Amino acid sequence: MFERRSGDGFMRCGDGHVRWGIFGAAGVVFVVREDDEPRVMLQKRSAMAHEGGTWSCAGGALDLGEMPYEGALREASEEVGAIPDGARLLGQYVFNPSADWAYTTVVVEVDRRFGDSINFETDAVGWFTVDEVAALPVHAGFAAAWPHLLAIIHPVSDTV
Repeated sequence: MFERRSGDGFMRCGDGHVRWGIFGAAGVVFVVREDDEPRVMLQKRSAMAHEGGTWSCAGGALDLGEMPYEGALREASEEVGAIPDGARLLGQYVFNPSADWAYTTVVVEVDRRFGDSINFETDAVGWFTVDEVAALPVHAGFAAAWPHLLAIIHPVSDTV
C-alpha cells in the first residue's frame, strides 16, 4: 500500500518547470568495489514512474525538514530494500535549477550487493560497471548527473 508523505506532489518551480517533490528530491547511487572495479546499483523504472523503462538511481521526494542524505536512503529502502550496515557517504551532486527546488544525488559505498524490486516504482535492480551504464537507456536527469557522479565514484587520485 502506498503511503502519502509530506513532500509528495508536483510543484511549479521558479524556472517555470514542474517537478516532483514539494520540498525537493534526492536519490542515491550505491557503489560496491569488486576486484578494484566499482559497480553501481541502478533501478529500472516501472511504467508507473516518470520516464518508465529507463534506468536511474533510487530516489524521490523529500519530506518537510528531511535532509537529502536521509531522504535518499529512506527512498532507496522503500524501493529496493534494506541497506547494508556500514554504508559510507562518498559525496553528492546537487542539481539546483531554481532557487526553490533541488535534486541531490548522494553516492554511498557499501560492502556487498543488495537490492530487489520491492514496490510498484521498480521493475528491476542491477549492478553495473561504469562502461555498462554508458550503454543503458537512462533517465534524462540521471544522464545529466552521471559525469558529476563519475567524478565521485572515480576520484582523480584513483586514475593516476
